[in-house]
Amino acid sequence: MKRLPATTVYYGLNFVLRMPTWVVMAVYLVRELHLSPLQLVLMGTAMEAAVFLFEVPTGVVADTYSRRLSLIIGYLGMGASWVAVGVVSAPWLIIALWAVWGFAYTFTSGAEQAWITDEVGVDNIGTIFLRAARYGQAGAVVGLLLQVAVGTASLRAGVILGGAFTIACGLACIALMPETGFRRRPRAERGSALAEMRTTAVAGARYAWAAPVILLLIGVELFMGASSEAFDRLKEAHFLRDVGLPAAGHLDPVVWFGVFWLAGMLLNIASIGSLIRRVERGDRRVVSRFLFGFTSLELAAMLLFALTGSTWLAIAGLLGVFFARNMAGPLYDTWLNEQITDSSVRATVLSLTGQSNAIGQAAGGPVLGAVGNAWGIRASLAGGAAAIAPALGLFARAIARHGREPELEQLPATAVVD
Repeated sequence: MKRLPATTVYYGLNFVLRMPTWVVMAVYLVRELHLSPLQLVLMGTAMEAAVFLFEVPTGVVADTYSRRLSLIIGYLGMGASWVAVGVVSAPWLIIALWAVWGFAYTFTSGAEQAWITDEVGVDNIGTIFLRAARYGQAGAVVGLLLQVAVGTASLRAGVILGGAFTIACGLACIALMPETGFRRRPRAERGSALAEMRTTAVAGARYAWAAPVILLLIGVELFMGASSEAFDRLKEAHFLRDVGLPAAGHLDPVVWFGVFWLAGMLLNIASIGSLIRRVERGDRRVVSRFLFGFTSLELAAMLLFALTGSTWLAIAGLLGVFFARNMAGPLYDTWLNEQITDSSVRATVLSLTGQSNAIGQAAGGPVLGAVGNAWGIRASLAGGAAAIAPALGLFARAIARHGREPELEQLPATAVVD
């Protein structure tokens, strides 16, 4: 079968990979399985612990052997784990399966961005990341409608459908994904498998260590990871147990959460076009300044969501967090990829940021979960919002350094290692 153009595959993956929605999964975990706040957070913590352990090794696999192979393994594993969560009921098994999901995810983290950057070139990647985000938001809308429709009849079936979407991506990559930008070293120049992976891992770590902006961006992910865990796991429970849902229409909770996600996606789709134009017209500092602004908005919106007693203000805070995160994500990926000029360590360096995020979530998640059990979900969510403040400080330092110094990242990885 003929391979498709890389951008077509990338946009298609972003569309389909965003179709599995956490909304149906979250309602299933809370309403049918009755997981406690601590169990919900531990589910995320187990996943992030797996990411911490395997993020860099699997990134090294992508840099050493094949980004395409790494993505296929990851998508198939993530989809299978998601489907399995819809089949079982024991909380301990749900937590274990989500750790498997995290392990599979590490094969895609870093490899996906590294693959498309190699295929199209780093100079074109900013607008491609933003356009892919638009496709992803459209896919999230379609997936949300499908899964909510199925979930109103059977939450288990809705969860299983979400996993099937991701499995389909892995199968599509086998048949359609090209890989022309990645070059594996000739066999005569390669050592054993373990030696090759060790060499790549050391080169990537030293490359990041020698690059001040990359180090600061890795630090940002530590605090953003600590912040996100409480919000990601407890936002639905906050509505169901603390704030309440709107009385209008007497809709099923899964429908209300679907409406919230749909509103958030439509808001981003409507806004991202103007951001693409600003990035295309501006210099590279535009990316970093917008990123700082959206992160500040996320902090304010998360605090509003945590502390307000009004259902409608909580919805506004929720939509604000959705909007800020979805706009900031491709900007962060763009800024980070621009700092990595040596393709041979790209996936490994990107995986270091994922590992930092995982450390933040694994360390902060249980603490915030325990806070939720002791003082309520509001306190847990507010603590998560507060964790964003140090990330803003690191962003400010990175912006200042990026504007006044020529970056060491422009050196090849071999020069950094030597």
